[in-house]
Amino acid sequence: MLDKTVLEAEQSWPSVAKILYVPHGDTEYQRLVAVLDQLIDEVGEDETHPLASLMEVIGVLIEKYEDDHVPEL
Repeated sequence: MLDKTVLEAEQSWPSVAKILYVPHGDTEYQRLVAVLDQLIDEVGEDETHPLASLMEVIGVLIEKYEDDHVPEL
């Protein structure tokens, strides 16, 4: 049985999944980078902003994709 928090997440997930996902190709990666750019514009360096942790998670997903798929210069 799912707890209340997970059930609430299930209800929100269809909307959130449009901007929070593991990129599996260049198109998904580029879309995620565009989302991060928008979040940076909105959040800046305000660690108390409600979207600050989303920005951090997306940054980690992008970094992982780059580590796995983008050759080092």
